[in-house]
Amino acid sequence: MVTQHSPRAVEAPRPLIGISACSQHTEGEHPIFTFGEKYTRAVSEGAQGIAVAIPALGNGVPLDQLVQRLDGILLTGSPSNIEPHHYRDAGSEPGTAHDPKRDATTLPLIWAAVAAGVPILGICRGFQEMNVALGGTLYQKLHTTGRFQEHRENKNAPLAERYSHGHTIRIIPGGSLARIWDRPEPVYVNSLHEQGIRALAPGLQVEAVAEDGLVEAFSLTGAPAFTLAVQWHPEWQWHPGHAVGEFPFYRALLGAFGKACAIRQRARDRARGAVGA
Repeated sequence: MVTQHSPRAVEAPRPLIGISACSQHTEGEHPIFTFGEKYTRAVSEGAQGIAVAIPALGNGVPLDQLVQRLDGILLTGSPSNIEPHHYRDAGSEPGTAHDPKRDATTLPLIWAAVAAGVPILGICRGFQEMNVALGGTLYQKLHTTGRFQEHRENKNAPLAERYSHGHTIRIIPGGSLARIWDRPEPVYVNSLHEQGIRALAPGLQVEAVAEDGLVEAFSLTGAPAFTLAVQWHPEWQWHPGHAVGEFPFYRALLGAFGKACAIRQRARDRARGAVGA
């Protein structure tokens, strides 16, 4: 017997968005590339894209070819830190988690993506990668400087508490982030990082600062496409019905990124059509 199915509505093409993977994990004796499900859902549902992995293969990734095929890149957070020689700093303390394969992939990828006009959203480690790739520096341990409030997560607290309100930020008027979220009330973000911006890279523009003055968001001046990075984690509580509450600010940020990726996707489709005509 042939079962009749009602025809499905044809869905508009979605942008192809690459997600940066880490390499420091293993499954048994087998190295694996990883990124959290929360980033996949942020891309596929929050940004309305198709999520694909960018493996941490360093020179094994043909970056020029990759960025020509992508409509966006999301640079994820990670337990690891960028190796400090990339920003001309002294070595890390023993026991600091690093991922040199990821460094070797994402730092040149950022340059290639900017040059190709691929929208980028950097989150936490991704925020720090963008600053370092473009020539900026980092504080390796914010809490030892005596200048900043506590930004580290309390790992003994429940997960929902760790990703809840950490501190407020001040969004800089007239910037890219202010165009995404222009409401006057204080904006709360989560805070789960030990490192932070020491010197902002040339060409980057501050989009938001914490109560203590630490840079919490920036954009790239003159970039041909959406190029924004945030120190907090908007991928966690952006959606309605989340167990610990919905953050509409996070949803707006992911939506703006998704719209930028969709614009590039449509432009690439037009270009392919013109070539095939």
